[in-house]
Amino acid sequence: MLCDRVIELRKKRGLTLDQLASACGVSRSMLSQIERGRANPTLAVTLRIAQAFGLSIGDLVDQPWTASTIEVVRGDDATHLFRDDRECRIRTLSPLHLEKHVEFYELRIAPRASLRSAPHFEGTRELLTITRGRARVVAGDSDCQLTEGDSAHYHADQEHVIENVSDDELLAFLVVTYE
Repeated sequence: MLCDRVIELRKKRGLTLDQLASACGVSRSMLSQIERGRANPTLAVTLRIAQAFGLSIGDLVDQPWTASTIEVVRGDDATHLFRDDRECRIRTLSPLHLEKHVEFYELRIAPRASLRSAPHFEGTRELLTITRGRARVVAGDSDCQLTEGDSAHYHADQEHVIENVSDDELLAFLVVTYE
């Protein structure tokens, strides 16, 4: 039952009702009623609770027939475009609800352009793999040159830059992890 599942997940993650209410935007009293089996939440409320736990609705209600085992991010899905301008196109390849733990991006950087990033949260790391082109990566006081097939792993909790150092578009994949 949903009430048992919400209690289980909340306690497993060490959350109070107030903390869960804050995370999902559902009132503490409504969550309390849901946990006691005294309220039947709307689909929108259930979705907000599921998203607070980083789950789909199917995973939240824990019914195998309601959840697909495959999530697809379509190449033409504009909702997954993080940035798209003359210099850079960043497309999120990971399902959006997973972005609390890991992010996976396709990067396309125009010739001689760069992607500059301010420091992310402490403990953030990036793994960049070059698929086509040449890049220079600067993270803090360190830098390196990368070509097709090369990967670099670096601290992203400091200023960092990915520069396209060629006259062709740079195509790369970026994985961002949080501790």
